[in-house]
Amino acid sequence: MTMGITQPAKVAIPNDVIDVGIVNRSSASENNKVLDDIDKILSLEGLNLDKEGAKNAISGLKYELERGNRFEAIKIIENQKDINKGLSVFPAELSWDIVDRICKENGVDVLFSLEFYDTDTAANYELTTVKIPNNLGVEANVPGHRIELNTAVKNGWRIYDPADRRIIDEYVSSNSLFSVGEGINPVKAFEAVVGRKEAVISASSKLGANYALITRPEKIRISRDYFIRGSENLEIADRRAKAGDWDGAAELWNADLNNAKSKVAGRAYYNMAISNEINGNLNTAIEYASKAYTDYENKEALHYINMLKRRVVNQQELNRQLAK
Repeated sequence: MTMGITQPAKVAIPNDVIDVGIVNRSSASENNKVLDDIDKILSLEGLNLDKEGAKNAISGLKYELERGNRFEAIKIIENQKDINKGLSVFPAELSWDIVDRICKENGVDVLFSLEFYDTDTAANYELTTVKIPNNLGVEANVPGHRIELNTAVKNGWRIYDPADRRIIDEYVSSNSLFSVGEGINPVKAFEAVVGRKEAVISASSKLGANYALITRPEKIRISRDYFIRGSENLEIADRRAKAGDWDGAAELWNADLNNAKSKVAGRAYYNMAISNEINGNLNTAIEYASKAYTDYENKEALHYINMLKRRVVNQQELNRQLAK
């Protein structure tokens, strides 16, 4: 069976945070080597691609933060000349004086910072044959060029909390994009790589959005196995459970807690733990699972106890995050 639960946010923003600011510390990389026409195109495009990609990463972050309805205002803060830029690695942390000033001037409580953003494209060339129409409109095979572009999109974030003067989180993520083109010369081959820029922009937006997602609780589904054999009650309870009658199933599992067969009783205690987890009674579920393991030597119960204990800890953290 499966059930839906809510996991606490992987990155918890303090409950008293109302307004959020976003700054861009990234800078376009200028270290591409100019070797031939293709490299010139990659280098020149790369400068603008990094700028546009970083802009879209920030837009993706802002959009997803707004969708979460967690904050009253989310502001993109631009033209901050006194913050050092980062290339393809984390720069030094912003000083707290600068963080304090930016937050106060813009009326925000915490600062999300895109610390670095970089696109790194590796090109592979090879001679091949390409089809082009001749004067008669018939496609002919002629010598040509094939180019494969593997673009890595990387970004890094920090979240600054000026109230406690602490870095809430540091985060790095990346995505790889692959594209292929062919043409009668290397430049034409590159021009035939359709959609590369759009793919990079789209991936950048998703990277920013994904970072926003880990700052809020996540709904997931978990699976649990329960025992269906050993007694008539267990078999009937299984049919009730499959029909959605979990309370009816629990009645039969409860009736088997005192079954004369130790193995059946242990399974009944295990299943009652499942029933209580379904109803949100995690501590009671631990009690039943512990009884199944200690008193009836149900080996599966020990692993289940540990899962339940992790759920208790996660639930406590979730309650803390949701408390106002």
